[in-house]
Parts: sequence; structure tokens; C-alpha cells
Amino acid sequence: MKTIAFNGSPNKKGNTYHALQMVTEELQKEGIETEILHVGNKAIRGCLACGQCAKKKNEQCVQTEDEVNGWIQKMKEADGILIGSPVHFSAIGGTMKSFLDRAFYVTGVNNAMLRHKVGAAVVAVRRSGGLPTFNQLNNFLCYAEMLLPASNYWNVIHGTRPGEATQDEEGKQIMRTLGKNMAWLMKLVQHGKGTITPPEREGKIYMNFIR
Repeated sequence: MKTIAFNGSPNKKGNTYHALQMVTEELQKEGIETEILHVGNKAIRGCLACGQCAKKKNEQCVQTEDEVNGWIQKMKEADGILIGSPVHFSAIGGTMKSFLDRAFYVTGVNNAMLRHKVGAAVVAVRRSGGLPTFNQLNNFLCYAEMLLPASNYWNVIHGTRPGEATQDEEGKQIMRTLGKNMAWLMKLVQHGKGTITPPEREGKIYMNFIR
């Protein structure tokens, strides 16, 4: 089994990276392969709302000048997905948001590629805004019908300068617990394949309130 982790911070080895690493270390102890990819320092445009990914259904975004399509394929192949972001004005970092908008829309309209994979979100913050950002990240996982493991608190760790998160003892425990629970859930899913029939996927119903 393998987990792909996406670091949405502009800093390659900042506190978001350390949070992801704390989780992946627990996964590795359980024999799960991990890879951390750096998203936050890339030039990634937002979704163009062109609808071509839904029309072509080729598992690709029409924008091909960045690494998003390659990352989508890594998500498809992975058993677990971790998404991590710093807090920018009580929200997901802009580059990470652009990546998530495109990747989750492409995977959603291409046969719900992430459905029933295990997914989790982590946030690194100096002081405030951690929970709004955590909730925003979880919106993507829930939209994709992913399975979300829990920790013993919300998945937020604190620190300002790179590496300070390693001094947040409660935050470190949150990440360790998340990693252990994520590994356990991934194994449950793996062992259940071929034994327990998953619920049939329903076609998406779209509604608006304009009469």
C-alpha cells in the first residue's frame, strides 16, 4: 500500500512538511510506503471552469503546463492521500487551493477516481485560522467520497518558524494518532476488498434553486 502526501506550503521543509512527516512516519512503521510531494512552491493556475475534463473524461485537466496531471495519476494509484496546508488569512494557501480545485474536479468527473480511498488533512498555523482551513481541506475529501480517519483532536499543529511545530507536543500527538488510525483504516479497506461489497455508486444529482 502507498500514501501520497501533498505539501501545500511555499516552504519545502516548513511546519506543514513536518506535520505531514509525523503522519507518514507512523504509516511507514505499519509497512505503508509514503511519498511527500511539494505543491506550494509551484506556479499553478486555478480551474478555468471550461468543463473539458468532464467532456473528454481522459483523467486530465486541459491545462498541461504544470504538474497537476501527473499528481492526479499518483492520487489514482495511491491507497491513501494526505493533504496539508499552511494558513493564509484563515484559509488554504492559494497555490494549494488551485491544485485541489483542479485535481478533485478531474477525479470526480472521471468515474469518482478517489472514492473509498483513505484521505486525511493536516494544517500548520502560527496562531489562529487552523480550524477554518482544516474544514476547507476536508470539503475536498468529503466531496470525493473518501474515508476519513480521525485523531484525538482536530488535525492542526502550531509553529511560526520552520521546525517550530516539532515543539508542539500536543500537535505531535495529534499527528501520530492520525497516522496510526490512518494506517489501521487503510488495512481494513485492503482486507475488506473482495470480501465486503462496497455500496453501489449513485449518479450525481445536480440541483439549483432558480425556478
